[in-house]
Amino acid sequence: MTTLETKIGRMLAVGFEGLEAPAYLLDWLRAGRVGTVILFARNIDTPEQVARLTRTLHAAASEPLMICIDQEGGAVARLRAHNGFTESPGAMALGATDDETTAEAVSSVLAAEMRAVGINWNLAPAIDITHDIRNPTMGTRSLGVDPARVSALAAAQVRGFQRERVLATAKHFPGLGNTPVDTHEALAVISGSVEYLWQQDLIPFRAVIDAGIGAIMINHVQFEMLDSVYPSTLSPAVISGLLRHELGFEGLVVTDCMEMRAITNHFPPQESAVLAALAGIDVILYSHTPEVQSAAYEGLLAAARSGRVPLERIDASNARLAAVRDSYAFKSDELGENLRVQVGTPSHTDTMQRAARAACVLFKADDEIFPIRPSLRYAVVEFASVIESGAVERGDQTQFVTHLQSVFHNVRAVTLTPSQYSPEKIAAAAELALHADVLIIVTRSAHMFARQAAAAAQIIGIARRVILVSARSPFDADMFPTANAILLTCGDAAPSLDAAVDALMGDFIPNGRLPVPLQSEFES
Repeated sequence: MTTLETKIGRMLAVGFEGLEAPAYLLDWLRAGRVGTVILFARNIDTPEQVARLTRTLHAAASEPLMICIDQEGGAVARLRAHNGFTESPGAMALGATDDETTAEAVSSVLAAEMRAVGINWNLAPAIDITHDIRNPTMGTRSLGVDPARVSALAAAQVRGFQRERVLATAKHFPGLGNTPVDTHEALAVISGSVEYLWQQDLIPFRAVIDAGIGAIMINHVQFEMLDSVYPSTLSPAVISGLLRHELGFEGLVVTDCMEMRAITNHFPPQESAVLAALAGIDVILYSHTPEVQSAAYEGLLAAARSGRVPLERIDASNARLAAVRDSYAFKSDELGENLRVQVGTPSHTDTMQRAARAACVLFKADDEIFPIRPSLRYAVVEFASVIESGAVERGDQTQFVTHLQSVFHNVRAVTLTPSQYSPEKIAAAAELALHADVLIIVTRSAHMFARQAAAAAQIIGIARRVILVSARSPFDADMFPTANAILLTCGDAAPSLDAAVDALMGDFIPNGRLPVPLQSEFES
């Protein structure tokens, strides 16, 4: 007979620090205090290391274990090219391809590599519609603004993930795109009509439910029209009412991380875990802190023992978890099988390269400078991503610059990181631009960062002719309308940066279509 302690443990998902499983976590797994483990970039080195780690976790677990990860592709991906995995374009890039076959193929590759290293649950796809370009959480993680197209592409992603036996998770229910507040930092509150939700944000969720998605993640936004007291994560009206009863979803419901400030600013872990369970959550996620994770377990167990959380509520979640484990859990002989064959293969790389090329949008053309030509002197000024900033500050070049200089020698480059927007650095970049025939300036969501936008405008103002490569969100096209040519990649994952260089070299003609209107169209 399964104990109450084990039933409660199955409902908890936890993360940890380091490349090896800590002793306390292995003890919890043996005791049945944890049913799911989440991995982050802090847990990832190489495919071989990840496979060893997951084998250790699976072996310690007293029951079949779910190991999850955020592998959306693009901006949110824990398994990256520098770790030896195949990196993919992100959601907005898939939106720009407007091709369901491509979306399904990309997701299949990601899932095959996850499964190869012992991961059987992906916290993806993100199917939030873009409403507010100031939204700090979504950006290029959104497939676009058209509910019908988002729905079709999201369903294709679900097919790709789950065909390779990786549980897919649609997020962030009932929609995270319509707020400028980052729920990592504070509680977001959305007002408006329920009818608007049904006409917009809920359409993709209905589509993925019809496509057979196995899990849905709830966001930490309070929708006042649905619940005047609680955020969605803790709201019976949102979970038991809207998602279960009205949309008819019968799969697994999981929280976003309960250590985000949208929750911790208002509830201690022992209370947030109880409220989540009472609302109808099946898997409650605490991503970081052992003390918080332990408090959540003890709080939920005490509430179950006292009857505050009914046994029927716990058993319902356990039944759904059992169904998921039956479909996605590993057999012992699967773990690590054919690892070198399944990760980073040429066919996987080719799939991602083709997708990234199909996503490139040539927003503005100038045949005299684009594609680039040996007779002209080009300067590159790139605003580096956070991921590459550390390497740049140590003296390394970015992937974009390295690739471009390897195929085109008549180019000099300066790269600026967020900590290097000093007058001296900006002056050096401007000097480089001044003495070139053409400036190639690579921005990353300058519309969200005033210092980057000001520095880019200063440098563009000095240049003779300009090619703008908007390497993250496409909204920078509105920021710098004087650029002679504008190329939009809709994301800066490794294959998208390579595709940008290939487009500059004239290796293909970009024909992607923007899945979002630009800022001026949002405001009109």
